[in-house]
Amino acid sequence: MASSTSSGSRLVFPIDPKKKPGEQKLPLHNRWHPDIPPVAEVKTGEVFRVEMMDFSGGGITKYYTAEDIKHADSSLVHYLSGPIRVTDADGIPAKPGDLLAVEICNLGPLPGEEWGFTAIFDRENGGGFLTDHFPRATKAIWYFEGIYAYSPHIPGVRFPGLTHPGIIGTAPSMELLNIWNERERTLEETGLKSLKLCEVLHSRPLANLPSAKSCVLGKIEKGTPEWEKIAREAARTIPGRENGGNCDIKNLSRGSKIYLPVFVEGANLSTGDMHFSQGDGEVAFCGAIEMSGFLELKCEIMRDGMKEYLTPMGPTPLHVNPIFEIGPVEPRFSEWLVFEGISVDESGRQHFLDASIAYKRAVLNAIDYISKFGYTKEQVYLLLSCCPCEGRISGIVDAPNAVATLAVPTAIFDQDIRPKSNKVPTGPRVVRNPTIPQCTYDGNLPITKNPSAAT
Repeated sequence: MASSTSSGSRLVFPIDPKKKPGEQKLPLHNRWHPDIPPVAEVKTGEVFRVEMMDFSGGGITKYYTAEDIKHADSSLVHYLSGPIRVTDADGIPAKPGDLLAVEICNLGPLPGEEWGFTAIFDRENGGGFLTDHFPRATKAIWYFEGIYAYSPHIPGVRFPGLTHPGIIGTAPSMELLNIWNERERTLEETGLKSLKLCEVLHSRPLANLPSAKSCVLGKIEKGTPEWEKIAREAARTIPGRENGGNCDIKNLSRGSKIYLPVFVEGANLSTGDMHFSQGDGEVAFCGAIEMSGFLELKCEIMRDGMKEYLTPMGPTPLHVNPIFEIGPVEPRFSEWLVFEGISVDESGRQHFLDASIAYKRAVLNAIDYISKFGYTKEQVYLLLSCCPCEGRISGIVDAPNAVATLAVPTAIFDQDIRPKSNKVPTGPRVVRNPTIPQCTYDGNLPITKNPSAAT
């Protein structure tokens, strides 16, 4: 099963990007469950390589069309590589209560697959953070030149990627899985009429509950009684949870170290959802530069490390969260344009210390401003979702306004976007390219219009 790569790491999970998910040498999975069996084993201290399909398993293509985005099957995501059983040098597996330290030694796109995509889902099919402003399915294709990305659909920008896995996590125990399912089911059943995102009626479930639809469980054969049982219990990979999972932390790049709690014997490490680059918040939802890629990892087991280093934030010792170290390799930017938002919505209504409203206002502020330089607002929305911008909660104590900021590195643009005493520059450097792949919006959910925004 294992082979060597030219880098000296041991390949434990290979991917052939020309094949579909079900045709791969090792089976993938798209759910969290303690009974999904490991497909590979590694020892602490060894460097091993894991290859991954993009989160859609190739369902979203590099063709210049947004039809694949508009009709994407959200029940399929995310395709993960693993689980990987981790043992110490003596062959003793990681045990529940241990801490698994995972170091990212190297990472990147799969050879020959130096491209990715950023997209806005149709509001009727997932939407995003600003779905009430941007309801149409839209897609941009990016191409990689070493560490840099550029897109024919958002011209005039080029930036180095901070490449990282969107998902890396360990398998939950059955006790933890039951906790997840109970709390998320309660949210879905009781919050339907009361909970909104930024005071906008949600257009997707409040939680993605277990479902057998499009369920992929690794080695477990579909249609067997075991598969049927696990499919009814297994958690979707959509949100980040106590096991890590889909946290979309852009700084988990080369040289980073992630400290993950261990809930089952062997830890059963899985990873996927590779991103070439992402902005803080991944606000378009399909908003990083999604790609197929690889990780070269090294693990260490810290015996009883959960009790030593992780403080439960809940009623049981399982209510913990991972910690991580940022690696030493990151893009360097010295000049930023920072956009502020406060917790007052587009209608002028005051909210009390609502950081989501404040961040929404910061992002909309940035979109409206940057669009003055010749971009469509959809182009800027996608750009802010995938470029290395920095989001911050700047103030969360000064009632009634939470303050959030979005800092955009000015060097990524081929024109100067800073305010000047004269007017916004015009001429050949201003980008005007309305041909980004986009679909019509055919739904009837209400759309938010900011009455004072630029057209």
